[in-house]
Amino acid sequence: MEDLLHRRYQTLGPYSPLFYSQPLEFVRAERVWLTAADGQRYLDGYNNVPHVGHAHPRVVEAIARQAATLNIHTRYLNDRVVDYAENLLATLDEPLDRIIFTNSGSESNDLALRIANQHSGSRGLLISDFSYHGHTQALAAATTGLTAHEGLGAHVRPIRIPDLDGADAAREEGEVLAAGLAEVDRAIASLQDAGHGVAAVLFDSLFSTEGLNRVPDGYVSGLAERVRRAGGLVIADEVQSGFGRTGTAFWGHQNHGIVPDLVTMGKPMGNGHPIGGVALPSALLDEFGPRNMYFNTFGGNPVSAAAGQAVLDVLAEEGLIDRARSMAGTIRSALTELRRSHPWIGPAKGKGLFFGFEVMDRPADEADAQPDPGRTREIVESVRARNVLISRIGRNDNVLKMRPPMAIEPGEAALLLETLSDALAADESLATSRRG
Repeated sequence: MEDLLHRRYQTLGPYSPLFYSQPLEFVRAERVWLTAADGQRYLDGYNNVPHVGHAHPRVVEAIARQAATLNIHTRYLNDRVVDYAENLLATLDEPLDRIIFTNSGSESNDLALRIANQHSGSRGLLISDFSYHGHTQALAAATTGLTAHEGLGAHVRPIRIPDLDGADAAREEGEVLAAGLAEVDRAIASLQDAGHGVAAVLFDSLFSTEGLNRVPDGYVSGLAERVRRAGGLVIADEVQSGFGRTGTAFWGHQNHGIVPDLVTMGKPMGNGHPIGGVALPSALLDEFGPRNMYFNTFGGNPVSAAAGQAVLDVLAEEGLIDRARSMAGTIRSALTELRRSHPWIGPAKGKGLFFGFEVMDRPADEADAQPDPGRTREIVESVRARNVLISRIGRNDNVLKMRPPMAIEPGEAALLLETLSDALAADESLATSRRG
């Protein structure tokens, strides 16, 4: 492994991050299990890229069959991409009836911003104050959750997303809602006063990078209404929350009772095969298309379309969304039970098969409890040492992040939670011995 790590640094450089203090080298995978070079198997409690499971035979076969038959770009007619577009659009609400295919979520969000800027005649953008939506230059200037040399653009206004299970837990929900929307109003006024106007708001409906924030009822719809009233568009980034991840809806934004103007999607839609897309109403496409010869050489190619269609087929035929919904209650109950034994962890966060909780330096209910990123990191490493993979997120890096492939079965989810319980108990025992 040391030789491989050295070769990586000599070719890819040392700046692309690796998970865990001791990086893992994987050689194969199946469903929710990864096999390392030393033969050890790991339960994948983290990766949403293989959305319906690693190396799913239905997806692999669809890619291989199409690659062995034909792969071209969209300047030729091919029924694969049209069939897939029709089936994908059928999962969305009216008036979202057109789709532009791309290669990634970054491309999708970048294109959505172009469309919003042209439609509104403005550049002003609302973004969460701790978020990530891609790595193009336009998105780097709107990145608040990762390091980006570009810095925040003058046309960008970050807003803090409320969290009823975090920083706002002690306040009344109505008070939190009013304060959150008042901040939106101030951000919009600031953009208008500076001459930028309002082009769009871009958000992930699970607020995953932020730490899986639970927002007040009416917050997202109120945000959308204010942006539209100011002349902007609502862009829902569904890379994290789409394709049934929440168990309660096919798309994350549907849990908030809104229909966005633009829906962006990426990596999970092809189960790891590069594909992305922007769904939008025909009126917006008819406005954008005549003024821009937009094409994407590989966006919407037949092999990518075959992968995407196979993912839709597997989700439906294996009942993965229904299973996610049925497992969600058991998972939340288990996380709540863990808190009884370990009061220094916060309430269960997330929805469906994207869940976690905050790790604090003392009982989470105490007024002076503080986020504990060091302890969070130790727990992640401890779980990894027990051959289960999870990660961490949030502005304070203290929210445990569990987001397994949708193929996970109840027994495997139970194993993940049991392993987590063991790691928490070991961490608490270690903390007690240190204090002693």
